[in-house]
Amino acid sequence: MFADVKTSRIPGFYKLSMDERLRKVAEFAGLSEEEVKLLKQFGNLDPRTADIMIENVIGAMSYPFAVAVNFLINGRDYMVPMVIEETSVVAAASHAAKLTRESGGIFAEASDPVMIGQVQVVNVKDPWYKKMVLLEHKEELLKIANEQDPVLVKLGGGAKDLEVRVLDSPKGPMLVVHLLVDVRDAMGANAVNRMAEAIAPYVEDLTGGKVYLRIVSNLADRRIVRAWTKVKKEVLGGEEVVDGIVYAWAFAAADPYRAATHNKGIMNGVIAVALATAQDHRAIEAGAHAYAARDGRYRPLSVWEKDENGDLVGCLEMPMPVGIVGGATKVHPVARIALKILGVKSAKELAEVMGAVGLAQNLAALRALATEGISRGHMELHARNLAIMAGATGDLIDKVAEAMIREGRIRFDRAKELVEEFLSRKGS
Repeated sequence: MFADVKTSRIPGFYKLSMDERLRKVAEFAGLSEEEVKLLKQFGNLDPRTADIMIENVIGAMSYPFAVAVNFLINGRDYMVPMVIEETSVVAAASHAAKLTRESGGIFAEASDPVMIGQVQVVNVKDPWYKKMVLLEHKEELLKIANEQDPVLVKLGGGAKDLEVRVLDSPKGPMLVVHLLVDVRDAMGANAVNRMAEAIAPYVEDLTGGKVYLRIVSNLADRRIVRAWTKVKKEVLGGEEVVDGIVYAWAFAAADPYRAATHNKGIMNGVIAVALATAQDHRAIEAGAHAYAARDGRYRPLSVWEKDENGDLVGCLEMPMPVGIVGGATKVHPVARIALKILGVKSAKELAEVMGAVGLAQNLAALRALATEGISRGHMELHARNLAIMAGATGDLIDKVAEAMIREGRIRFDRAKELVEEFLSRKGS
């Protein structure tokens, strides 16, 4: 009676070959031969590499790899690789970068690549006093941490400082040790986690408490990138446009509902570069939004103002924990190509590029909002996408897209109608 009941409980699934896993998934989900064939198209990532990168691999999924142009950052020209599925992001970044060139482009500066490792200590009877004990043994703890990664220390990195906080929590007071680690050209999570693990037993001995968590923090507020630019009012379309952009920013500064969308626009650019270069984009995203709310209220990561000449000036500040060595950055062949296209020589330079791209993306979105509105900027590309989804090919794609734009009816149902109309005319 229950023989045909499907179950996802498959002991040893990870031990199966990729083909065997895919076969079981196909049976479970009722995938067609065509769907199975599509999953097996690994493109520029070979199956063996994919199977090493994560667990239970059954296939691959491709996203478009594009390049944003016109970027002048710290006086140097860059072509910026971006991986994203959202229409018009790359075009918007390229256009905004062009607007900044007349005033020297975008400038950016990243701080030293310092990450934070947290060690949580509970059941400490006298936490304030034990905080002083830990600080008294700071050099000893730093030495233990640095013994875990002599190569990093040799490169000029390693554990540089130690801080201790006393936190009130729903479970009572706890001590939290912050290990500050310069990770050089790595994102650094693995190195920081090893160091936090290493000092944990000594922290227990010194405090008499119990250590639980020993892990990197993704609020990398010691690893900040700052980017800034000026755009002349004439380039933007006049002082009224400058005012509109500043008012749009002020809305975000006053309202967290608007600030979330404002910052999402920044992250459109940042995460697209992160994906292209195989960064931990989830850590970047989490850190950015936590930083935006660091004073207890969620705020925009950028600021836009009008200067004494009526020109637009803007700046951005956010955590940027990125690396060019280790992890997926070195494993994924396309990530290596992306870094080669960028030509960056350090994690610091990569952070500066990504901060500049985030600022440019923000500029593009605010300018669109302050002028024709955001939907118009998406219109042409969105119409083309709908035409393709409706079955248009070749020259018919542009014909269908243009007809929808002209009518102001950019919808999938209208795209299908137009495709049928054009094809019926061609047939007759």
